[in-house]
Amino acid sequence: MAEGAALEALLQALRRLPGVGQKSAARMAFHLLQHDRPGAVQLARALEQASERIHHCTLCNTLTEQTICAVCQSPQRDRSKLCVIETPADLAAMERTQAYQGMYFVLMGKLSPLDGIGPQEIGLQQLFDRVAPRASDGKDQPQREVQEVILATNFTAEGEATAHVIAQGLKSLGVQVTRLARGVPVGSELEYVDLGTIAHALADRR
Repeated sequence: MAEGAALEALLQALRRLPGVGQKSAARMAFHLLQHDRPGAVQLARALEQASERIHHCTLCNTLTEQTICAVCQSPQRDRSKLCVIETPADLAAMERTQAYQGMYFVLMGKLSPLDGIGPQEIGLQQLFDRVAPRASDGKDQPQREVQEVILATNFTAEGEATAHVIAQGLKSLGVQVTRLARGVPVGSELEYVDLGTIAHALADRR
């Protein structure tokens, strides 16, 4: 191996992280190598184990070490509600609120044609299959488990486009579709809130 190749490989690996540029990668690498060699080894082992053990939940698509994640396994969850979110981090944020006790579907992204991310890449067919009525033993009519789909994608251009495509796709399934509300943040003053947020708060008023 050429001199410096190992360091360059480490820098390139660190730069794959979101928001980490050349300077930040160099700072991290030099800190680990100069001041925390045990930490570097621990990080390497943790990343290796995580990449080997963590995969997607077969029901909701979030990251888990089990075939079905703990949320999907819980008998206390309301299976008639399905919240569609973009990432496992969004799922964790929703769970911290303790305000939602339904099920989830994690898209693992959002529609972005410029980046080559289409419906197939974010598993929309898997979502539609999850919502579609299913045949039940001893009954003539298929039974629907999911009664309401809550679209909780982010309020970005891509997130809104993703929510719109999902809503259109769910029309033929006859399920109730709702969108996460937007409004003025608690504790804020109107004069400091952006106009778009105020406009949406008025439109979504109760």
